[in-house]
Amino acid sequence: MVRNPNRFDPGRACPGRAQGRTTARSAGTGERHAVTERGGHGDGARAVASRERAPGAVGDGAAGNGAAAPGTAPTAVHVPEPPAPTFVPSHVGIDPDQSKGWVRRLLPVLRPHRTVMIGMFAASVVMLGMQLAIPQVVRAATDNALIARDTGLTGYIWALVILGIGQFVFGYVQRFGMQRAAFELESNLRTMLFSHLSRMSFTFYDTVQSGQLISRANSDIRAIQMVLMFGPMIAVAGLSFVAALALMFEMDPVLTLISCVTLPFVFVTGLNMRKKLFPIAWVMMARTADIATIVEENVTGTRVVKSFAAEKSQLSLFDRAARRLRWAALLQVDNQARYAPLMQAIPQLSLVVILLVGGYQVIEGNLTIGTFIIFNTYVVMLQVPFMMIGMVMMMTQRAKAAAARVLEVLDTPPDMVDSPGAVDLVDCQGDVEFRDVEFAYGTGGTVMRDFDLHLKPGETVALVGRTGCGKSTVSRLIPRFYDVTGGAVLVDGHDVREVTQVSLRSHIGMVTDEPFLFSESVRDNIAFGRPDADFEDVEAAARAAGAHDFILELSDGYDTVIGERGYTLSGGQRQRIAIARTLLVNPRILMLDDATSAIDAQREYEIHGALRTLMRGRTTLIIAHRLSTISLADRVVVMEGGRIVADGRHDELLRDVPLYREILAHAEEEYEREHEHEHDDEEEAARRERIARLARSEQADGDLGGGINGPGIGGGVL
Repeated sequence: MVRNPNRFDPGRACPGRAQGRTTARSAGTGERHAVTERGGHGDGARAVASRERAPGAVGDGAAGNGAAAPGTAPTAVHVPEPPAPTFVPSHVGIDPDQSKGWVRRLLPVLRPHRTVMIGMFAASVVMLGMQLAIPQVVRAATDNALIARDTGLTGYIWALVILGIGQFVFGYVQRFGMQRAAFELESNLRTMLFSHLSRMSFTFYDTVQSGQLISRANSDIRAIQMVLMFGPMIAVAGLSFVAALALMFEMDPVLTLISCVTLPFVFVTGLNMRKKLFPIAWVMMARTADIATIVEENVTGTRVVKSFAAEKSQLSLFDRAARRLRWAALLQVDNQARYAPLMQAIPQLSLVVILLVGGYQVIEGNLTIGTFIIFNTYVVMLQVPFMMIGMVMMMTQRAKAAAARVLEVLDTPPDMVDSPGAVDLVDCQGDVEFRDVEFAYGTGGTVMRDFDLHLKPGETVALVGRTGCGKSTVSRLIPRFYDVTGGAVLVDGHDVREVTQVSLRSHIGMVTDEPFLFSESVRDNIAFGRPDADFEDVEAAARAAGAHDFILELSDGYDTVIGERGYTLSGGQRQRIAIARTLLVNPRILMLDDATSAIDAQREYEIHGALRTLMRGRTTLIIAHRLSTISLADRVVVMEGGRIVADGRHDELLRDVPLYREILAHAEEEYEREHEHEHDDEEEAARRERIARLARSEQADGDLGGGINGPGIGGGVL
């Protein structure tokens, strides 16, 4: 059977894979197989073939086909697929051998750019040769044209001009190639890090601060890029040191040895500086990340901060973190200021001896003036690396610390991966089953135990329970956001750990009690799961979710760009857009995690009519507290302490289960308290409207009276 063209196919997303591959493949090749009715993987296994589309589906998804309006019943199944990638994933990565140094581990990332780097190094060598040739031209011009007067200066002048132009051309090639390679490394590393983070599970994000990750993706990678940008320049300086030393030794071995006497002292000083700078650089990176965390939390949580008038305490927290970073920065500057000038000054001491010995040889006639001048020029070139060593040491140690922090994330393997024999879930029917499930978050206590629940295809089940009993956890286990610690979760009879995550989640839609919206247009937010959806599909989903009317009242309608996380909208408006976003992808399994909690009773009533139509034929799990939401369900399941304690129809549970009655009563009381101000606002608005109508009526009566009895009409008649 040929793979459904409407479903996600990794072969289409990643170049190099076969297009239009079949859903059944040989078990011996290690490739994925289609999920079959019998769960088999071999040839002849009949794939699930049901293609009945859920009534009320929004959109068709096929190219060139029209969008089905909500409430209709198309005959074809739409299997949602994630957005197609707009970039080609890189085939290179870091060296996985953690015993190697950070430079060697990052070298594979530079491999695709080796042509640019080779050209850049070749240009550097040519430029270095020209730089070394300039003093030779000056020596020849001094000895031959100025002192001996054997030749003219014209040839030497033209030689210097040509060398200067050549240095400009090859210098441009060197710097352009150097910076291009550096920025390519930065871009590749940042994409690689983001790609790795996208594969990490919820367990990873539950234990890592977002500010730490943001800092590693920005400032840490920039520190690595800076070293690569200046690295070739440092290498050229090293080559110039070796070349200048060789030319100096050829001209005068004695003066060369004198100029090298101080180099061991510089080397020892540099080692001491390096030992002290690395731990300081690590501390600076960590404390920079702490500041990023505080800023990120205060920006995203600014409403909480302001509601508690906690600005001063947060400023104090930020000031403390800033002062801790300042202390580390000053410690780094102190060490750099102490050692860098010393490393620059030590080589200067050899110049005193060179002037004495070299000057004496010139006076005695053993050394020409031109040779003495060029020798001093090479001595300066010899000292250039030592003049840069302070900055180089600081940058290198910061890059080493930054690389360690970035590699720490990249070396953390995802704990939620597809199993080696994972198969694609094709034509999901929506049969969901929990078999003796146990679950615990990390090192915490057990949240669910002996949990058994079966949701039949097309069935709507409401999950009810006290706060903290594990209701939301149930919805997180179905799309495999977490792995169970015992038992199994099955979809269409297949353990979710044995199917690919992408194919599983493409059949599941979720609306949570705290919907997350992006700082994009309303249309882009609704079409997040289907970026290629027609506007008619987007509008149909919005109408079904009861969002169309308020969207039209926005400044730019569907093109209105909402604020950060959608906070420019009310809670109910955000949830309606989130519901529309989920309905647009038409999932076979729908989960509403208290999705109508922030919607007023009137709007909720309007939405329920659309939801009843759209949930028909689709497996739906509703995590609910209120009776109005529970009324949508065919069956109600009551949870307590991570277990199911009651299962049945609403009227049966209301009659026979005291816990169920208690939960409903408590939920309705909370809702009344939360929405009490809304009734007050409505009453106040109605009172003002009555006053306005009376005022308009009195004004109209006054205008009418003036027109009948006014001068020129009424007076004459009476």
